[in-house]
Amino acid sequence: MPPDTRYARSGDLSIAYQVLGAGPFDLLVVPGFVSHLEQAWEDPSYARFLQQLASFSRLILLDKRGTGLSDRVGGIPTLEERMDDVRAVMDAAGCERAALFGISEGGAMGVLFAATYPERASALILYGSIARLAWAPDYPWGNKPDESFESWLESCRAAWGGPWNIDTWAPSAAGDEHFRRWWAKYLRLSASPSAVIAIFKMNMAIDVRAILPTVRVPTLVLHRSGDRALEAAHGRYLAEHIPGASFVELKGDDHLWWVGDSQAIVDEVREFLTGERPEAEPDRVLATVLFTDIVDSTRHALRMGDRRWRDLLEVHGVVAQREINRFRGRPVKSTGDGFLATFDGPARAIRCAFAVGEEMRRLGLGVRAGLHTGEVELIGGDVGGIAVHIAARVLEKAAADEVWVSGTVKDLAVGSGFRYGDRGLCKLKGIPEPWRLFAVEQ
Repeated sequence: MPPDTRYARSGDLSIAYQVLGAGPFDLLVVPGFVSHLEQAWEDPSYARFLQQLASFSRLILLDKRGTGLSDRVGGIPTLEERMDDVRAVMDAAGCERAALFGISEGGAMGVLFAATYPERASALILYGSIARLAWAPDYPWGNKPDESFESWLESCRAAWGGPWNIDTWAPSAAGDEHFRRWWAKYLRLSASPSAVIAIFKMNMAIDVRAILPTVRVPTLVLHRSGDRALEAAHGRYLAEHIPGASFVELKGDDHLWWVGDSQAIVDEVREFLTGERPEAEPDRVLATVLFTDIVDSTRHALRMGDRRWRDLLEVHGVVAQREINRFRGRPVKSTGDGFLATFDGPARAIRCAFAVGEEMRRLGLGVRAGLHTGEVELIGGDVGGIAVHIAARVLEKAAADEVWVSGTVKDLAVGSGFRYGDRGLCKLKGIPEPWRLFAVEQ
């Protein structure tokens, strides 16, 4: 479950923050241009990223003034004011000293805080960050604050409310419809169009180059080589001008930190702060594979029409994602009118299947599910292998409102309180040997 949201007093304003994890040191994230503490947890990849950071630290998250759940402000907040907010959150969270993790524009504030309060900063990590955003003769990779910039701001105002700039900020996720909807809502909840324009104008005034040599805490600079929002030259400049800083250039072109190969970021942060790098994740793992499918989807689509059917599919997607997360599963992908997910326990996978079916019955739809437990191959964000094929074939045997499982799932879920109807040995398409299948009875 997401952590509780609390508020710290910073002058006359209230700053929202969350704390999770119980590690031996504090890690405070200074977010990028906008954020929303609670909406972040609605994206499984974001939630997983935060949980990984909290696995080796006490993680402190905040929404900067003017954004997310923190108080809105008039005018443009300065770096100094936002630095005060960080200090207020640390005090409220009982944090005397923390490693600062500055994201994008949050990196500049992290630099300023570490230089000003070295007694409260144990380390500094900068990801996709900047020392300056605007162009200068000695900073040629910056953006020029000219008429094209003003036009860009107006285009941002016009497009705000949708999945703004997703092709630049998260190109690897730009084709994921569920992520596009989540990103659009995340932005809407994080800030209004006028507030975002004010933030971008403030960012163009940021320049912490002069104080980089005064940073005296251990510093790690991370930047993706193909970052489409802020090119890697920004990161290299930071590392070259902060005494003793280490620079790691990561593969990828996403700017959002939890998108793409986010595990590489977690591993670098963990090694930098703890001296330990976890062993590489195996290419193959034991998992329970769950397929769900809306029965008679073509007939429903013809009866309802494209628009209503599409809306209902979106509802199904939201329901499936929510229940998969609730039962600690890993959503893999949508199959159009169904979902593929994996679980580390068969009983939770079965309960998830029934929960999705129950929710969709209320909308007049029958959902079937098929499950099998076996070794699956990890292929980026996807899964493959014979276990996945078997689960898909088990699904084909089920009827509306039925959850069918292989004998392997039944044996592994012993003691979980389920009752089963034996469906005998079944020939599965493309699978050489027949499998004994069971229908789970509630």
